[in-house]
Amino acid sequence: KNVPREILLPITETNLQEAEGGFDQFTRSYNSFGEQRQPDGTLVFKEWAPGAEALFLTGDFNGWDKFSHPYTHMDFGKWELHLPPNKDGTSPVCHGSQLKVVVHTKDGERLYRISPWAKYVTQQRDSVVYDWVHWDPPSPYVLKHPRPKKPRSLRIYESHVGIASPEGRIASYSNFTANVLPRIKDLGYNCIQLMAIMEHAYYASFGYQITSFFAASSRYGTPDELKELIDVAHSMGIVVLLDMVHSHASKNTEDGLNRFDGSDSCFFHGGSRGEHSLWDSRLFNYSSWEVLRFLLSNLRWWMEEYRFDGFRFDGVTSMLYHHHGIGSGFSGDYSEYFGLQVDEDSLVYLMLANHILHSLYEDCITIAEDVSGMPALCRPVTEGGCGFDYRLAMAVPDKWIQILKEYKDEDWNMGDIIYTLTNRRYGESCIAYAESHDQALVGDKTLAFWLMDKDMYTNMSAMVPMNPVIDRGIQLHKMIRLITHSLGGEGYLNFMGNEFGHPEWLDFPRQGNNESYHYARRQFNLVDMDHLRYQQLYAFDRDMNRTEDKYGWLSAPPAFVSAKHEGDKVIVFERANVLFIFNFHPSNSYSGYRVGVGAPGKYTIKLDSDAVQYGGHGRLDHSTEFFTEPLPFNERSYSMQVWTPILQVDSDDQMPPASVI
Repeated sequence: KNVPREILLPITETNLQEAEGGFDQFTRSYNSFGEQRQPDGTLVFKEWAPGAEALFLTGDFNGWDKFSHPYTHMDFGKWELHLPPNKDGTSPVCHGSQLKVVVHTKDGERLYRISPWAKYVTQQRDSVVYDWVHWDPPSPYVLKHPRPKKPRSLRIYESHVGIASPEGRIASYSNFTANVLPRIKDLGYNCIQLMAIMEHAYYASFGYQITSFFAASSRYGTPDELKELIDVAHSMGIVVLLDMVHSHASKNTEDGLNRFDGSDSCFFHGGSRGEHSLWDSRLFNYSSWEVLRFLLSNLRWWMEEYRFDGFRFDGVTSMLYHHHGIGSGFSGDYSEYFGLQVDEDSLVYLMLANHILHSLYEDCITIAEDVSGMPALCRPVTEGGCGFDYRLAMAVPDKWIQILKEYKDEDWNMGDIIYTLTNRRYGESCIAYAESHDQALVGDKTLAFWLMDKDMYTNMSAMVPMNPVIDRGIQLHKMIRLITHSLGGEGYLNFMGNEFGHPEWLDFPRQGNNESYHYARRQFNLVDMDHLRYQQLYAFDRDMNRTEDKYGWLSAPPAFVSAKHEGDKVIVFERANVLFIFNFHPSNSYSGYRVGVGAPGKYTIKLDSDAVQYGGHGRLDHSTEFFTEPLPFNERSYSMQVWTPILQVDSDDQMPPASVI
């Protein structure tokens, strides 16, 4: 416990080399555990169940005989069973047939379990429990396209396959491939983050109560259909990340990991340390050799079998600390990050996972969901860091929701907005976002609905003039996203549908809403209607991404903010040789407004939130050229006046806010 973190990793790696022949073989344990077909047709079944007295295999293949096929007890709590091929050379277990592991515990219990390494599980229509299905298709899908290179600027489209349709039902992998991927490509996103792919028995958990870690969720289709989705995305130059949940696991026993061998521990800590009090779930024992084998092989499985390009690690804050972040605030003081409250087993697991992933896959991308601000989380393992490429800038969406809930437009604090968007650890890359799935869950609502609420039901037609609520909402929706995109981090994330101002909120079918799918869908049909203003927000999001792709501000050094004027409600900053000007004032427009710039020369308008095609008022003349003067202003060596006759308005005119770059 007193060994520095940068020393713990080499110790673990050395042990892996001595005991397992190195981490390459160790992390491919999915080739030896679970069910494996040998070249001669033999099926080998292997499990780790240290608390079991005996194991048997049962299923369709033996008429569900509970005792005819016992496993052999091996060293270190492992169990193995060999099933020879049929006399005609065919497999003893048919593709698509069901299996169960029968576990006899030391307390005399007989338990029916799914293999923790199961590659495919399904749920019968009238059952609440998932079944282990032998997946060995005669003609599996063959991936055709190579992985794209890691993007210079990461623009993430956070997605959930099941809700990716306007229809009130669970959508499919095939639907996503055919109907959603082309939209993502058109919008200019170069990365998809897929949520709720690892099998989870409870759909309303949003995929965060995992029951089968190696199985792609069957509620959306087959493993081959998921492979095709990823393959087609790769053909479009889009990388695909998996939302990886290694922070905890479902408490389910019959179709989960919990009490797999009948004991309270096995994959988890025993007693209270193995329970998450808020999530009602189990917590992994990251110091266990076999748990490391299971989790690291799980990462490798998704990279190799499905060709994912990396992971967004969920619940990292819970992993990093023994208190799991419950009842703990983080002020930034180093004593909060370096002390006995830090779970070093979890910390070393994350270091090891990142080290292995980046060693084996040069372009692998890893993102940490951490709200605590743990120092060096996104620094290389060789520096003693955790090795993540990015962390989520989780304070940013919370700030936007707070502003919209608590402040009038005229009371927005420009300095507070700038502080939140720029307050990140130097040298550690962040993914900025105005809203993700979290902000849209039941009990909250999308930014568009916070801005426009019930007016979205009746006043989104482009055939009539905007009322003041819609006008304000559309302009601020664009500006909030652009300033977050350009100032908030080194990557950007958007949750599916929010780019066009998706109304209302998210709520999965459950008893509390009569199992309704009404809010568990994305209404892409809204953006396909030419007469609705959703299309204007979609166009702005598309052109914002395309402009970033051209100038690359996300991959540029942090911005220089030259103005945050509280009276004028104006923010000015430069990044990637691009000048950004935001006017958040609810009623004032300005002509002849002087702004400072670092680079001399001629400036022209490249993106204007007030353009008519984006639902703006077209008050800027895009043919105007702006020339700098050698007049220092706001700590910049040069300055210029931003003006156009269209901006000159009477002082009592109500002008919605606007932004321009």
